[in-house]
Amino acid sequence: MKIRKGDLVQMMVGKDAGKQATILRVEKTSGKVLVEGLNMLKRNKKPRAQGGKGEIISVPRFVAAANVMVICPKCGKPSRMGSALVGDKKARMCKKCKAAI
Repeated sequence: MKIRKGDLVQMMVGKDAGKQATILRVEKTSGKVLVEGLNMLKRNKKPRAQGGKGEIISVPRFVAAANVMVICPKCGKPSRMGSALVGDKKARMCKKCKAAI
């Protein structure tokens, strides 16, 4: 998977299509990512103490990594990721502007 924690991504499908946010967590085995503030789900939280009040909280859900695209820091557009050798190391690169990320 070419997406990493901390990358700025744009949602391509769903109710949050077109919105940008950063990656909080990557699950390589399932091919899913957790994006900050996108794909939110409302959960009912029970009261913790006797006589306390319950509340409705929003929590982010995992989304398939194929449904997000990394924003290139140089050209600022959503782009597919490739890899190239820079010196002796392998680096990620933007497929649009060929800049190393």
